[in-house]
Formats: sequence, C-alpha cells, structure tokens
Amino acid sequence: MQTIEAYQPFEIQEIELSEWKQRPVKNNFFEFVVIVDGEGSQCINYNEYPYHQGSMFLLPPLKCHSFNIEKPTKFIFLKFTDAFFKTNYRVAIDRNEWFKEASYLLSNYNQMPGDIIKDDVDRQHLQRLIAIILQESRNYGSHSISLISSLMTSVLEILIRNIKKGNFQELNQNNTDERINKMVTYIHEHISQPNHLKIEHLAKIFLMSPTYVSEYFKKQMKIPLREYIIKSKLKMVEIRLLNSNYTLAEIAEDLGFTDTSHLSKTFKRYAGCSIRDFKAKGEYVLLKKSSCTT
Repeated sequence: MQTIEAYQPFEIQEIELSEWKQRPVKNNFFEFVVIVDGEGSQCINYNEYPYHQGSMFLLPPLKCHSFNIEKPTKFIFLKFTDAFFKTNYRVAIDRNEWFKEASYLLSNYNQMPGDIIKDDVDRQHLQRLIAIILQESRNYGSHSISLISSLMTSVLEILIRNIKKGNFQELNQNNTDERINKMVTYIHEHISQPNHLKIEHLAKIFLMSPTYVSEYFKKQMKIPLREYIIKSKLKMVEIRLLNSNYTLAEIAEDLGFTDTSHLSKTFKRYAGCSIRDFKAKGEYVLLKKSSCTT
C-alpha cells in the first residue's frame, strides 16, 4: 500500500487488496475510486454493482460502502479534504461558484452503487488526469500542490458533468412520470433561489395548477414539498459548515433563510442538534446514510 500525504487539499492512495477491510472514515468531501485491476462488486446501502478494470466510483464521506473482492484488486483512491475547498488554490475561477457546483454533486448523489462515469471520452480524460496526478505526486511531492490541485479540480468538473447526465436523484424507483424527475432536478439546481421554489412558480414551470403542485409532489416523492425543500437546503448547510469558510450569516442569506436565528432553529428541528454541536462533532446528520456492513 502506498499513501501519498494529503499535504493539505487532497490525499492519494494506491492499494492492492484480496479482502476488503473497512477503513476508518474521517470527514472529507468525498473520494473518487478507480479500479486499476481486479473484479468484484461495490456495495452501498445493501445494493451491489459489479466492478472490473476501469470502473470508477464516487464514495461520499460516510460509512455506507464496501467492496466485495472476487479477484485481487488494485484501487486508487483520490480523497478530497475540506482544505481543498477552504483554501483558494485556483485563482482563475470563481471559487464560490465552483464550490456550489461541487456541493450540488455531493448533496444530490444518492449513494446507490454503480459506475459514476457514463461517457467513454470522459473516462479516458480521467484516466489521463489520474496518471499525471500520480506521476506528479511520486516525483515532486509538495512542490506539485498547485498543479495537482488544478488537476483534481478538473477531475471534479468531469464528475459533476456525469452526475448531471445520470439519474442519481433519490427518486421513487417505481416512478414512471418524467415530470417528477425534472421537478426534483429543478429544485436542486435552484435551491439558493427562493423565488424559483414558490408554489406559483413551480406550477408555471411544470404546467400545473398551484393547488395541485404540492399534492402531486407528495404523491410522487412520499414527502411534502415544503419539507423536501427545507431538508435539501439543510443538506447544503451541512456541506458548507464542514467543508468551507462560509459564515453562518452568509449561508443563511445564500439559502434563503430569514437570518441566522431562523437557520439555527430550523437546523435543530430537523437535525436534532444545534449547529454548534454539529460542527464540534464534525459528522453529517441529514446527509448520513446507514452503513451497509453489519
């Protein structure tokens, strides 16, 4: 096993296993996993998906995943830590806007098993990027932080593109009405724009009567529309609290809460703990999934 130190923003690990052992999970944004060689299956929340050479997976920062190894497997883990988002390594882009995109990825990825990459060209791009990252890390170490950070950002941008291409939302699997897919996607893409989430606006966008929108959403999603929107916002709150330098006032304003007091009370109501206790513990609550290992 070779672990390349995280320095600050990231950690790169190459490891070959014949048997999976649950790793200690520290809070991080998430990990991108590449199967260099081997066969088996990935398990998330009791759902399994076969893997083979070239498979690529996204692991959220939660103890909800494992791999069932059938043939000895070489893994590459690219771990994005909170420092990656708290430190401005990329001055060429709007870091805040880019962080929102990355947060969208984490909050909407439903943690079902399966290869995250849906496009062969993107898979080739990622293989080349990872090869350069590994070479830079081995040969130059801390002197390559800036370059590797840029490469890791490119990796994330490709992941975001594939998340948006795929159907990774937490939708009712028996649902055949395409409108609910589009509505849920619309809600998440406009989660920081309260005016776009009003009943009247959703009714206009999805060609429904205002009186029917909430009834339709609850029937399809098994949760009231208002509650779904609030919980979606609070998941974004969790991500920002643990992975960014946003102040509570900035988070409240950006996500449409009246003020920090309103945000704090809403958070405690749904998360079951205060924001202070949440930050002290450093673990997701609303984003958290139960472990798939017994």
